[in-house]
Amino acid sequence: MSAIEETEHGHGHNKNLAHHFDTLEQQHEANTLGMWAFLLTEVLFFGGLFAAYTVYRYKYSAVFEEASNLLDITLGAVNTAILIGSSLTMALAVRNSQLGNSTKTGHWLVLTIIFGMGFLGVKYFEWKHDYDIHLMPGKNFFHWQFAKKAKEIHTKEHSHRLPGPQDGVLKDDDPSLGVKARLESEQARLFYLLYFCMTSLHALHMVVGFGIIGVIAWKAYSGVFSPDYYTPVEIIGLYWHFVDIVWIFLFPLLYLLGAHLGH
Repeated sequence: MSAIEETEHGHGHNKNLAHHFDTLEQQHEANTLGMWAFLLTEVLFFGGLFAAYTVYRYKYSAVFEEASNLLDITLGAVNTAILIGSSLTMALAVRNSQLGNSTKTGHWLVLTIIFGMGFLGVKYFEWKHDYDIHLMPGKNFFHWQFAKKAKEIHTKEHSHRLPGPQDGVLKDDDPSLGVKARLESEQARLFYLLYFCMTSLHALHMVVGFGIIGVIAWKAYSGVFSPDYYTPVEIIGLYWHFVDIVWIFLFPLLYLLGAHLGH
């Protein structure tokens, strides 16, 4: 079907042009500006967590470094590579939409979703492992200095058994711990609270992105986009690249903070 249809007044009109815009170019510029404005609010949204992290990272630097050292750098690095790959597939989707290759655009968008789901799959196993070694803040949070021993027990046995006091793993409110040890445990708990909040919020943005990308991929397979009209693909590309960039900041801040301490 042609993109040009006749209006009731007999003038040519592009079916993809909203009635309150004069040209597709004007519509494209307005949509792009709107997305950048939205991303600015997202920067402010994540900025609160980054600001809190910065303040407490400076205030409790030693404990934050040691707490960071208990996270799985390998899984974090794998997820970083996966997201970089998803940025590439998204860029290829945008380029193909600009060239009018609708089918290829849909393929690259679907592949982007697959990469994103792979990221969340790895994240699930990482969060599960963090829970198993008592790093998740809550009633099962054990004294963080013993988390490494819990990690060794969990890894050695390859089981889902949660190590406990019988393994020498103490809760942070154990009366045998001194005041300093309890204080350090509270500081570490704050690090892991920020870690789970920031990574969970990032994952939520990815899930939202899956839905939008899926709809746009369906439109691509339907032949909606052309060299004259590819704005939705470009807009979701900006969103997805933003999500990727957020992770690029999260990875070194959360995972590499204590890497120099060794294992």
